[in-house]
Amino acid sequence: MKTPKLLPWHARKAGVSIERAEALWRKALREATADTGWVGNSEFWGAAEARFLELLQEEQNTLCDPQMETFIRTQNRMGLLPLLAAEEMFTALSANWQRFCKQLNKAA
Repeated sequence: MKTPKLLPWHARKAGVSIERAEALWRKALREATADTGWVGNSEFWGAAEARFLELLQEEQNTLCDPQMETFIRTQNRMGLLPLLAAEEMFTALSANWQRFCKQLNKAA
């Protein structure tokens, strides 16, 4: 049987390879056939799709795919904090020094 056209989209969404998603689809078809006793009617296709999504969710839960992007972004920001603080401090010192020099020039 052909696979559904949305199978690659579901596979990418779940982070599963297309080959693995096709295997899960075939398993869902076998289980839907056993459950409904019919092949090709709307009850069969509904059961097959529901079971496929369940199997895909179970497969997604077994994958270890840590989300490191947020962690790395946070560490990057924390690493930049001392540099940003030093930049602000030097900006304030420079502004104060320029005001001080202007006052000295006016007084002289």
